Amino acid sequence: MNEKMVMFHNRLLKVYKHKSKQATRQNITCFRVYDHDLPEFPFCIELYDDKVYLAEYLRRHGMTDEEHSDWLEECVAVICGILPVSDENVYIKQRKRKANRLDQYEKTDAKAEYFAVAEQGLKFLVNLTDYLDTGLFLDHRITRQLVRNECEGKRVLNLFAYTGSFSVYAAAGNAQSVTTVDLSKTYLNWAEQNLELNGLKDDNIHHFIHADVKQYLKTLAPDSFDLVVIDPPTFSNSKRMKDFLDIQRDHVELLNDVIAATSKAGVIYFSTNFTKFILDEKAINASSIKDITRATTPFDFEGKLKRWCYKLVV
Repeated sequence: MNEKMVMFHNRLLKVYKHKSKQATRQNITCFRVYDHDLPEFPFCIELYDDKVYLAEYLRRHGMTDEEHSDWLEECVAVICGILPVSDENVYIKQRKRKANRLDQYEKTDAKAEYFAVAEQGLKFLVNLTDYLDTGLFLDHRITRQLVRNECEGKRVLNLFAYTGSFSVYAAAGNAQSVTTVDLSKTYLNWAEQNLELNGLKDDNIHHFIHADVKQYLKTLAPDSFDLVVIDPPTFSNSKRMKDFLDIQRDHVELLNDVIAATSKAGVIYFSTNFTKFILDEKAINASSIKDITRATTPFDFEGKLKRWCYKLVV
């Protein structure tokens, strides 16, 4: 093992020891272990029970394809020597930005390997082969729990819902109703499966709506919901949308439309992954806005979180 690989081994061992202790204390089996800690090893490493999601950030590494393949194999050997996983349970992805579009929903494979993982007493289907993201955003673990704690008897709306993890938490928290909205039928179906997996699905109170959120919000009557989760992409120009979405440009209109459909004293959780995001508080019609980014940062994302989170009260 060369000097740099030894450095990677030592760093990974240190962070895994620290984070696995915290995960055990919190009864968590899915957590981020490593995120680009060393520039020479530009990985995101996440543990999902006995499987590892290994995402390599694209960079100019100066290696030939064969050299890179050998280097990656050596890295995987180091990972398997430290984390409780076998070689065949390491799923490797390359993360890169598409021109003019940040689309976490782009399909990269078609193996359809889904398996269930547990988080805070609930189960979720994840897929480590077919998409750039796994189906469960680990950085919102605390935010999801906030929703579960606050939603009893409330009408909950989950916008840009992805695979519906917030909807599952809301259903588990005895929400009066849960409406899940996304532009992707694939993800709405995944969300339904997540509710079924937990024995929570009830067609009378759980609604799945295939729609462009920007257009859908314009159709809502006042006082339609009591608690709303909105976690939009930074940018989207899907052909299925009437207009493209730019979160910096559009957040005021989006949030004001949500506020117009929310009951008095209702709560809105708004999150964005746009690192340069600036909230235009004065233009938003909320009675209070609180930055809860730090308060919702899990132990495995401390110092590495690249998203913002706000709690708005109508």
